Amino acid sequence: MSDDAFWKTKSLDELTKAEWEALCDGCAQCCRLKLEDVDTGRIGCTSVVCHLLDQDTCRCLDYAARHVRVPDCIEFDAAAVEQLGWLPDTCAYRLRAEGRELPEWHHLVCGDRDAVHRAGMSVRGRVMSEAYVHPADVENRIVHWIEPKDRKR
Repeated sequence: MSDDAFWKTKSLDELTKAEWEALCDGCAQCCRLKLEDVDTGRIGCTSVVCHLLDQDTCRCLDYAARHVRVPDCIEFDAAAVEQLGWLPDTCAYRLRAEGRELPEWHHLVCGDRDAVHRAGMSVRGRVMSEAYVHPADVENRIVHWIEPKDRKR
């Protein structure tokens, strides 16, 4: 095992800031708007994303100032990962918190940041910016995506 395989040897709590950021697979699922059902507490993920998301690269257009520009932008740490039930099963943070391996399409495994898109795990091509959706229509855009059957964890 390479010394560079920090994700295999460290817990989420032990990661440096740079390692934490590197662990992100770039799927941008966390940038989807989420709604909570007030009666059941269930979280519904929508096909609507933050207006700061570059939908082609699945990267934030202003990552450094995202919390200033979007005050409710989610920022999570190792402790929060276990509380965020809406994180997809393929999320690298969730996988590592559960002691599971990263999938073969994760850039730390394969060396290719675009593999997440080719594997169909990112939001690329499946979402619309909140800038183009009336706030009253967001609740009509709750979706549950079926993950490709051939994906490997």
